[in-house]
Amino acid sequence: MSDLATSTDLDTALDRYRVELTGYCYRMLGSSFDAEDAVQDTYIRAWRSFEKFEGRSSLRSWLYRIATNVCLDLLNAGNKRARPMDLSAPQHQASAVLNERPEVTWLEPVPDGRVLPQTADPAEMALARESVRLAFVAALQHLPPKQRAVLILREVLAWKADEVATLLDTTVASVNSALQRARATLAGSRIRESEAADPLDADQAKLLEQYLTAFEAYDIARLTTLLHEDAVLSMPPFDLWLQGHEDIAAWHLNQGIGCKGSRLIPTTANGMPAFGQYRPREDGAPGYVPWALQVLEISDGKIVGLNAFLDTARWFPLFGLPEQLDEAYEVQ
Repeated sequence: MSDLATSTDLDTALDRYRVELTGYCYRMLGSSFDAEDAVQDTYIRAWRSFEKFEGRSSLRSWLYRIATNVCLDLLNAGNKRARPMDLSAPQHQASAVLNERPEVTWLEPVPDGRVLPQTADPAEMALARESVRLAFVAALQHLPPKQRAVLILREVLAWKADEVATLLDTTVASVNSALQRARATLAGSRIRESEAADPLDADQAKLLEQYLTAFEAYDIARLTTLLHEDAVLSMPPFDLWLQGHEDIAAWHLNQGIGCKGSRLIPTTANGMPAFGQYRPREDGAPGYVPWALQVLEISDGKIVGLNAFLDTARWFPLFGLPEQLDEAYEVQ
């Protein structure tokens, strides 16, 4: 029997693992909200079965076992998430339309603080940020559920093969085989590299400042110089995505012209730089209203991905962004 004698002891012990378990469930499920629900379900199951916990494994391992089962149940029910780039070829600005796909469940952004435990080891933090990038989590969605669990546990969390085998009630040989297949699938996905937001080096900080200045001035010619030549723009919950300077610039000057005059608030998401975007009020009243959570992917000194998540009622409260901005707002 565990030496956790009281409910307070158990609460304290469970809370110690909340962030890392949420990160694990987020990588498995691709949804910040589903991940938090999965962790809550994990804790409810842990409470209900705690009398049966005999301490043969660590509390942490036991919780990961429960969390894995919760996630596998959800994934086996068909909860697969995607990005617009997973579903179709890019459109061209001249014919591009905003089309929602109600049957598609979109990959969701997540605040760093919800999924990245703080550690003094810079290498561990770098790996943790790398493993919650949108491109990496999207690639994980192409793996069968158990392969996904094996790859995350072995490659991201550095569990030993025998520990994963025990967690999944399988053999070491089966774990090694699943890991090999998962690696092969990810290698075929050609995951695009992108750089972390924390810590920013001087060049990255300068690039983000240039982006903020160009976007708020709506100087699309200057903004375009900050983009990689085959940069991608996507706008979930719409399935539209555009690629390349010409189409991205033309979109901003035509269908996206309502973004002119926007203000940006810096934040981070998925280990990457992000901005809360506020557009001028349509009724002409002073101030700005939420429009998009922009998550930027950066590589080799250029922006390679502009991910504009438009469901601001969902995202802005999660990221602690204001409900609106007044006319006098200035970025701190």
